Amino acid sequence: MPEENKKSLTLSVKKLRKSFGPVEVLHGIDLTLRGGEVHAILGENGAGKSTLVKILSGFEQLSDGELHIGESSGNSQRIDVWNNSIAEQAGVVLIHQEFNLAEQLNVAENIFLGNEIKGRVFLDKKAMRAKAQEYLDILRSDIDPDSPVERLPVSAKQMVEIAKAQAKNARVLVLDEPTAVLTQQESQVLFELIDRFRQEGVAIVFISHKLDEIEQIADVITVLRDGELVGSYPAAELSKDDMARLMVGRELSSLFPEMPKVPAAAEIVLRVSDLLLQGNSAPSSFELRSGEILGFSGLIGSGRTALMETVLGLRRPAKENLGRVELRGERVDFKQLSAARNKGVAYLTKDRKGSGLLLEKGLTFNFSLFSLHKISKLLIDTKLEEIAFEKAVETFDIRMKDKSIVAGNLSGGNQQKLLLAKILEAEPSIIIIDEPTRGIDIGTKSQIYHFIGQLVASGHSLILISSDITEVIGLSHRVAVMYHGEISGVLEGEEIEEVEIMRYATGLKNKVSPQIKQNGTSNAKA
Repeated sequence: MPEENKKSLTLSVKKLRKSFGPVEVLHGIDLTLRGGEVHAILGENGAGKSTLVKILSGFEQLSDGELHIGESSGNSQRIDVWNNSIAEQAGVVLIHQEFNLAEQLNVAENIFLGNEIKGRVFLDKKAMRAKAQEYLDILRSDIDPDSPVERLPVSAKQMVEIAKAQAKNARVLVLDEPTAVLTQQESQVLFELIDRFRQEGVAIVFISHKLDEIEQIADVITVLRDGELVGSYPAAELSKDDMARLMVGRELSSLFPEMPKVPAAAEIVLRVSDLLLQGNSAPSSFELRSGEILGFSGLIGSGRTALMETVLGLRRPAKENLGRVELRGERVDFKQLSAARNKGVAYLTKDRKGSGLLLEKGLTFNFSLFSLHKISKLLIDTKLEEIAFEKAVETFDIRMKDKSIVAGNLSGGNQQKLLLAKILEAEPSIIIIDEPTRGIDIGTKSQIYHFIGQLVASGHSLILISSDITEVIGLSHRVAVMYHGEISGVLEGEEIEEVEIMRYATGLKNKVSPQIKQNGTSNAKA
């Protein structure tokens, strides 16, 4: 550890408590961050991780306890007034889980927002652009510093957030779920940057639900459970199983459920033939059978979501497209989601905050929004609505402090369970689920996997889109892999393994055919 490095800083809290109104969410937390260490904070959704790091970075105020800051020499002092402005002056920088970018400004302007380089009279935009390019080059990113942020894809916005941290000369860098929207390659570049910061004496706080990432980069691991400190441990002493057990307080005997086999004669419930996406030269075809999970794998940007949104009518196909979508042999041409819903097809979006839930509305309101036709004629039957919601809370184990809260106040895992309950209340027979466990802790992941297993066992058919290859392999009967907007191959049986999937996802192999071969066996792993 670089003890004498000028960037080294210690930041600690003692007996920290935080309450929102009468509800206490953090209960006497002790934590010390040291320069030159990567300190991972683990816990299920709702454990208090994000609240803790917001306090450390001055975005939230502690309700009780002490906060101390000091140099590597060992001298430290208690800080009684701590807000984001003071924290950033001290070198404590938070990269938010939710982006904190000015969408109307360009990349360079965002990187230096509040930290601008000034000339004699005006801002030195040329210097800011050159320095922004330098930071982006370190990240091996091809983002143009002059690009408006509003036009960037999600993963690029995350890289801009990371570049902002470089511009602020962080001494304590707090990363809250930084890789949730990054590709594997982008994540590796970030880890290299984290290692560089560590060598320079920066204290790194790293929050992630991806235990392999924690295992790869952490020096120290602190585990929270329900706002309580479980403990802090040298990372070398914990396996991934240990981490999961400490987070959930119990053994996870089986992450994935046993999946029933799909009979060879199972009905084809959805057939897509020669559907051409806008901007593509090759069409895509696939079939889904009753009781099957068809996984869709591929790199971010490979076209998986675009294909499903075209099937559902959220995007229009290419003008010259002669493709065909059939439900149980009947040709359909959906113009909107309600038309698909009325035919028994539901879509669980990957963007639960942006388009899945209305975060400022109540839980019951969100739950019933997709199935109002079931509980209303002229007016909504609020009693029937409440009964259905109570049943869903129990079925999906949706946890909340108070049922009167808005959806935005639920943890990420409970928001996802609310979204799943909302979609299933419409009683679909075919469900398209996009990134079902992104940003969700291991315990809630296991719950959602078992919900999916129950759906298949009850006769539902699912299309699963996921960037998590382990998830795709663990749940899917067959796997369609996409590359540059088209299906490059469909794998089954022993073909369904990580290396083979990556060969098709990166274009090294391609076996596109207009009809997907069928197999009645399950490749789901218990």
